[in-house]
Amino acid sequence: MEYKLHNNNRVAVLVPGFTTGTNREVLPLTEKIEAILKEHSPEFVLINLQGLTFIDSKFLGALVKGLKMAMNADADLVLTDLQKPVQSMFELTRLYNIFTIYPSEAEALKILSE
Repeated sequence: MEYKLHNNNRVAVLVPGFTTGTNREVLPLTEKIEAILKEHSPEFVLINLQGLTFIDSKFLGALVKGLKMAMNADADLVLTDLQKPVQSMFELTRLYNIFTIYPSEAEALKILSE
């Protein structure tokens, strides 16, 4: 799982390196979010989900845990580039109410940089 930093470490962008958000990716995701928060103290952790075509409940739980970790570190976790099946899962679970979701990474970076 790779990440990059933008805007003098203000925004950390995490791009999962897999095509499904299933159980085997949960631990690496939460560990990476935790490491980014500790090492860089960004204001925002942006997770680009463009490559995901499926997510399961454990992956959603990992995102919620990541959001909680970010909030405890005085940061915010935002999501971008949700594919239709992933977006449907957020709508079904109503998690779109607790996450800030942007249509694209570029749009999110533009807004978060202001």
